[in-house]
Amino acid sequence: MITRRDILMLAAASVVPAGLARAQGGAASAAPDKLKVVATFSILADLVRNVGGARVEVAALVGPNSDAHVYAPTPGDARALAAARVVVVNGLGFEGWMDRLVKASGTRAAMVVASKGVAPRRSEDEHDHGGADPHAWQSVANAKIYVGNIRDALVAADPAGEAAYRANAAGYLATLDALDAEVRAAITAIPPARRRIITTHDAFGYFAAAYGVDFLAPQGVSTEAEASARDVARIISQIRKQKIPAVFIENVTDPRLLERIGRETGARIGGTLYSDALTGPDGPAPSYVEMMRHNVRQLVAALAVG
Repeated sequence: MITRRDILMLAAASVVPAGLARAQGGAASAAPDKLKVVATFSILADLVRNVGGARVEVAALVGPNSDAHVYAPTPGDARALAAARVVVVNGLGFEGWMDRLVKASGTRAAMVVASKGVAPRRSEDEHDHGGADPHAWQSVANAKIYVGNIRDALVAADPAGEAAYRANAAGYLATLDALDAEVRAAITAIPPARRRIITTHDAFGYFAAAYGVDFLAPQGVSTEAEASARDVARIISQIRKQKIPAVFIENVTDPRLLERIGRETGARIGGTLYSDALTGPDGPAPSYVEMMRHNVRQLVAALAVG
């Protein structure tokens, strides 16, 4: 016979303390939500992932092999900004469409200018960007400035992750130091007289200043501008006069102009350089570090041997 005392004992045994219930059944819900970060283009998104690690969820508005100069934002982009807690932009006039998108989204996210603190290269070309060259990431030293700004922004938005962000950034900065030394060593192996090339648009000014390679481009610093007949004629004349050995196509621009220049001058097509966008994961430049390595390999292959 079951007594009232037995019933009370069974009921007590079936009750799990609240704290234990949270520990057993609430482990997944106790994990912090990832910090939602939107970066304007693929190179910035890669830098954010390296600093943020497992604590962040990163989306790029302008994806791999796409041109941020001529990008047209979508309603989905506005929704992504509205949901983000941090938005990372390049600055230096690169994202001419961004102010309109921010206003349309109504986002309350912290806005981070990754290039803050970079000494801007002034462009003498009349095309866009207010005279500033925005492609500062083409110097690894500048990319390190980007990383510091991204780290500080993530710490401010997610103080609980400060130790992780600082550790990730420190490790990545060490990787970038090694990359910078690698690039310098590779360029030094190219005879100085051969360090002259043609690219589609003027995206490599910071690389040129940092590593001692002369770049000429029929377009200005923005792919929105079309090269004039005078620009093309000047480039062809300069190639012939200086015996520039190679022309390089970029993944975000139409290759036909440089192919024409190559035919008319005899300069060989040296391959594809990645300037403003990464490739997808199966391409040769899926990350910033691999992009820089790929570009240097292309330059060395075309210029090191006469």
